[in-house]
Amino acid sequence: MADTITSMTSTPSVPVVGPQPRAQLSATETYSRAILGPVFYELSNLRVAGTAGIPPFPDYVAPGQSPYIVMEDENFTLSVDIKFNNTPLTRLLLCLGIKMEAHFALEGVGAKAVELDLSESIISEKDKYTYTITWKGTPKYAKMTPGFYAIAGVVNVGPADHPCGQFLLGCGYIAGVFLQVC
Repeated sequence: MADTITSMTSTPSVPVVGPQPRAQLSATETYSRAILGPVFYELSNLRVAGTAGIPPFPDYVAPGQSPYIVMEDENFTLSVDIKFNNTPLTRLLLCLGIKMEAHFALEGVGAKAVELDLSESIISEKDKYTYTITWKGTPKYAKMTPGFYAIAGVVNVGPADHPCGQFLLGCGYIAGVFLQVC
């Protein structure tokens, strides 16, 4: 009788036939690998424009009338669009006030045209997913010399001005617009 009691108490409660289950799930457990979703953004529409505008048809474009040919004291803008996806994690990060900074690189073509960077930044807002970052000024203010310029934009997303958001979240590059300064 003692042998029977000993053999009954030493039997494990988990069956020894086959492997044990890797994960234990119950009706009250929530499990998802993408519960917050991915965060991404699209960088688009790099633009440059002077304020003279395009002349009405049938007039011809002259240096004083083209938005891509500006005088040294004429206002012009550089801008780029950023569009974020809409997931719980994106909403949280944008609500924290993420800094978005655009660095517009102007590469001068020709002996007199200089190379320079112009920067502008904005802060994200709650429930807003589309942004435009715009730099405004004149060639004279930016210390641009007469010549032809190829323009690219590098955008850094992050960090936030928050103790838990001190990281660069992303970086993007876009190029392909031109400007002439007279």
